[in-house]
Amino acid sequence: MNKRTNFIIMLFLLTAMLIITPAFADGESDPNYGILTLVPAILIIALAFTTRNVVLSLFIGILTGSVIMNKGNIFHAFLRVCDTYILGEATDSWNAALIIFIFGIGGLVSLMMKMGGMQAIAESLSKKANSAKGTLFITWLLCLIIFFEDIASNLIVGPTMRPLAEKTKVSTEKLSFVLDSTAAPVSDIAFISTWIAYEISMIKMSFEALSLEVNAYDLFVKSVPYRFYNLLAIAFVLILIFMRRDYGPMYEAERRARKTGKTVADGGHPMMSEDNESVSPKEGSKLSPYNAIIPILVLLTAVVAGLWYNGGGLNEPFTINGIRNAFGNADSSVVILWSVMFTTVLTAVMAVGQKIATINEAIDIWLSGAKGMFLTNTILILAWSSGAIMGDLGTAKYIIGFVGGSIPAMLLPLILFGFACFLAFATGTSFGTTGIMMPIAIPLVMSYTNMEVNHLVIAVIGAVTSGAVFGDHCSPISDTTIMSSMGAGADHIEHVRTQLPYAFTVAAVAALAGCTVAGFNGHPIISYVIGIAALIAIVRFIGKPVDEVEVYNSGKIKEDVV
Repeated sequence: MNKRTNFIIMLFLLTAMLIITPAFADGESDPNYGILTLVPAILIIALAFTTRNVVLSLFIGILTGSVIMNKGNIFHAFLRVCDTYILGEATDSWNAALIIFIFGIGGLVSLMMKMGGMQAIAESLSKKANSAKGTLFITWLLCLIIFFEDIASNLIVGPTMRPLAEKTKVSTEKLSFVLDSTAAPVSDIAFISTWIAYEISMIKMSFEALSLEVNAYDLFVKSVPYRFYNLLAIAFVLILIFMRRDYGPMYEAERRARKTGKTVADGGHPMMSEDNESVSPKEGSKLSPYNAIIPILVLLTAVVAGLWYNGGGLNEPFTINGIRNAFGNADSSVVILWSVMFTTVLTAVMAVGQKIATINEAIDIWLSGAKGMFLTNTILILAWSSGAIMGDLGTAKYIIGFVGGSIPAMLLPLILFGFACFLAFATGTSFGTTGIMMPIAIPLVMSYTNMEVNHLVIAVIGAVTSGAVFGDHCSPISDTTIMSSMGAGADHIEHVRTQLPYAFTVAAVAALAGCTVAGFNGHPIISYVIGIAALIAIVRFIGKPVDEVEVYNSGKIKEDVV
């Protein structure tokens, strides 16, 4: 066994030793587990760092918590994990709706890709690019358009723009950076995406541990302006594109591509995705942008109309306040489920009507896309279960009593953002990081606000989720990072190496200009003014100009040194 395996076993045995002598009195109706309430959370975080396997880490943490509650009886604890926590959380009506929604959105995206609508949009826009700047800008724009799934964005936009990037001498490192730094941050803040169901469920669960009912969807929307890393990362890509400057290893990669025409480094091993059938339209089918535009518009319209209807909009005056009240009273889990299923049926009808697929083929395509969401739902159910076990142990109350007041309130967004960044980078998953951090962060910040939801609570939610995105989109073991390398045809290690200085730059600016200002109750606009100005200054004074290669309609090129 290697050192990591030995460490894991020792850590688990140490935890078991603590459990053997539970710190509570027999027969108490409301036992006090004391410091043992922290064991599952600590164990999950430690294992996530060492194994980089979030599923294993969450399951062992849940089992450990159950052992504590069952007074050291591992057999009974295992049974309760299965029938009380995992089954109980998966069959809760609210949770079940979100699980089905995630499967549904995965299937819908698969259908849309097979119909070729998104590819049609991408190819149409790519024809308007005739320079490196144009190529990168169109790539950035397409990632914004395909906002509902980051992996789909990478695997559609990347192969579409790769030939043009080759012509305009854009390095595969720069192309993969633009893909990676736009796709994940956009998907995390989109009001309809494969991420939203997971995040609102984590928010809801964390407040339920405090016996508080909140509108999780509303808090998600309010937290978007406080997701400083996401929005600054998107802006930073645009700054680099239009200033045509780079620094660090990215500058060397771009200079190599412009001067020598080598878009891939010598000795590099490009990752390719041409053979990925899940994103390829049916051979011979006519690509129409309406095959993407119509489903997207229908989905968005269905969500808005569904929120209004479900929240009692028929009984409210049709005014801004009436609409706001209806949205606030709506059950978002039911609405997004209605919307994705309705849009799926419509999209399948479109595919069959255009003879792109038969009914049976449409169902198979949908099932294939839904299957790709299995890991997401597995992490989701385990995260719910870990939150439930921590709630039963009283972890939130213990943290409030132990930590409450010891950290200055204004530093909470900054500290939690930093910890989320490190955890996400180590584990390579934003979902796992959010599932681990949110049940701890929300009770902690609520202890500072006397259990009232204010700007500090919303800022902390934004800090945790955006910190999780940092790791998801630049960790070498993240699926999003890997898919970006595949989409751009880049060497994976070179992609990570050239991207990290940029990611750390944005994270530092987001921490100082964003989280710190938010902690002092500063308005998000102040943070973005300072943050964007800082990023522009960094690119201007640290970055170096790179050569430009323009492509004419004839296919010839000319060099224009900036």
